[in-house]
Amino acid sequence: MPRTTPPRPLDVEELFPELAAYRGTTTRLHPRPGRPDTVDSSVGGPLLWPADEPWPVCTEPHHHTRGRRPADIHRQRRILASAWLREPNPGPTDEERRLLEQLGQRHRVQEASANDPLPLIGVAQLYRRDIPDLPPGPDDCDLLQVFWCPFDAHGPTGHGMLIDLRWRRSWEVTAVRAAPPQPRVVGYEGYLPEACVLHPEQVATYPFAGLLPEDLCARIDAWEEALEEQAEQSADDDAASPPAYQYDLSIPPGWRVGGFASWHATDPSPMDCRTCATPMHLLLTIDSSEWDGGSGSWKPLEDQGLPAHPSATPTEVTVGRWGELNVFACPRQPGHPHRWSIQ
Repeated sequence: MPRTTPPRPLDVEELFPELAAYRGTTTRLHPRPGRPDTVDSSVGGPLLWPADEPWPVCTEPHHHTRGRRPADIHRQRRILASAWLREPNPGPTDEERRLLEQLGQRHRVQEASANDPLPLIGVAQLYRRDIPDLPPGPDDCDLLQVFWCPFDAHGPTGHGMLIDLRWRRSWEVTAVRAAPPQPRVVGYEGYLPEACVLHPEQVATYPFAGLLPEDLCARIDAWEEALEEQAEQSADDDAASPPAYQYDLSIPPGWRVGGFASWHATDPSPMDCRTCATPMHLLLTIDSSEWDGGSGSWKPLEDQGLPAHPSATPTEVTVGRWGELNVFACPRQPGHPHRWSIQ
């Protein structure tokens, strides 16, 4: 089933005509639970990976001998999803609660060493034929595959993420790896996606307000403050919150490709390529939620009436503290190392 973003609460370009010069597009991926194949764009699905090519691994020395088993996490999610849909008494039974407690236990891999290569988790694969805003890859590559390490144990702090992006030419893959290696335990269940098919939809988008010209940003701020004052003076306690540029009119939530990054958690930071100093473009956003109370206006028409949980979290991926991961790529040389920011 396709997913359709509702019309915006108002025409922001009618209010601020200058925004027309900054309008861009982004492709909302709309992941939903399904059974994707290797020839499909997907989140958490099987990847088109050559049978004779080594699977990506994390080679940074770090402890990865203790965590939760992936099979236990998947099973726990299935039990909970079924339990909360149960009528007339939603929620787990006493027997299910005991099983959920067992499935939630952490385990130690005795024979593993901190220096052993750790298989990365295949997060997503995106074909250019499916994603209008996916830029060309290096050397005519048409397929982007995203991996990460299931432990926060990297970088100078020792608590950072490790993300690995691979471009390939899909038509060159003949024999596909049937059973890729998987980590025996993961440090954080939010790194383990559920298999989802995608329903790409291209929508209009505008830059984060703090990156617009100062005068335009100030006018948007003043307009929002006036709307908030009107709402506070209203006697209708049930009235909907007034639309906001950040949450309703500029940058949609959820998994998406291209467009503009949000900087709602930090000040905007320059994202220049560390190889050639070219300003980088947003490549991919991995979000913990497809919509929430602050951005409910982006909820697809086909999903109206569905509860926020679990329908807004189909991938079960959680970034940081329910944030979003923005991955940037060099537009001049797509093969240059990517950069990323968590918001």
